[in-house]
Amino acid sequence: MAEAIVNARAGDRWRASSAGTRPAGFVHPLALRALLEVGIIAAGLRSKPVDEFRDAELDIVVTVCDQASEECPLWLGKGRKLHRGFPDPSLARGNEAEVMAVFRSVRDSMEKQILALLKENEVDTG
Repeated sequence: MAEAIVNARAGDRWRASSAGTRPAGFVHPLALRALLEVGIIAAGLRSKPVDEFRDAELDIVVTVCDQASEECPLWLGKGRKLHRGFPDPSLARGNEAEVMAVFRSVRDSMEKQILALLKENEVDTG
């Protein structure tokens, strides 16, 4: 969700790509639904391994794992590492409405926190 949010809301200033240490191989359908609810069409998103970006020229690497539920990886590639922890909504349990509420909460928190983090780290080129 973070990749889609950044590219939709700050794509004129940032280009985001997301990856995981243990990618699921698919984008969770409830993540896609949560994004669509706020007008973000996430066509083209795919589950990617972090190794795909090891040699990429990155300005910032934002880790979004929740320290309580998984260990954030040590980033050995280029780019300054910053962390904002969010629960993994795919681990939520309950009926569909309860699980969807978790996806919405994570989406909203990501939008607020990650966009603020990027704004703090923008370089004035004017």
